[in-house]
Amino acid sequence: MPLLKNNVLVADTWINAGAEDELPNAGDVIVPFARLLKEWGELSQRDGRLGLRFGNTDKPEALGTFLPGLSLIVLPFPAFNDGRAYSIARKLREMGYRGELRATGNVLPDQLQFMLQVGFDAFEIGERFPLETWQKASRQM
Repeated sequence: MPLLKNNVLVADTWINAGAEDELPNAGDVIVPFARLLKEWGELSQRDGRLGLRFGNTDKPEALGTFLPGLSLIVLPFPAFNDGRAYSIARKLREMGYRGELRATGNVLPDQLQFMLQVGFDAFEIGERFPLETWQKASRQM
């Protein structure tokens, strides 16, 4: 899926791992929250950066001790009218998280400014809209 960062499409080098998937020995990996809780010790010792897929029903406060060890947090937008990820993103920034916050799912250009305002800095955008539409949306304010 195309990844938009700083108004340009970039390659996504992260590996998405499920709850039971074998992890590569090295490299940047994204794991679900349940796996992070269960395997934090091993995950924090791996070679490579650690990312997290965080559900919009999970509480950001549960990440407090993990935040310094996370380079990426992926927050879902399951529907265009589901704004829970906005609140989670804002809370994570208020808690001091400085890593990448990535929006995924039903991400739309007309919501891009709101997402930027609460702290998102990367967007899985799909191919529904051309890059020019996203670039225009990011410059509007």
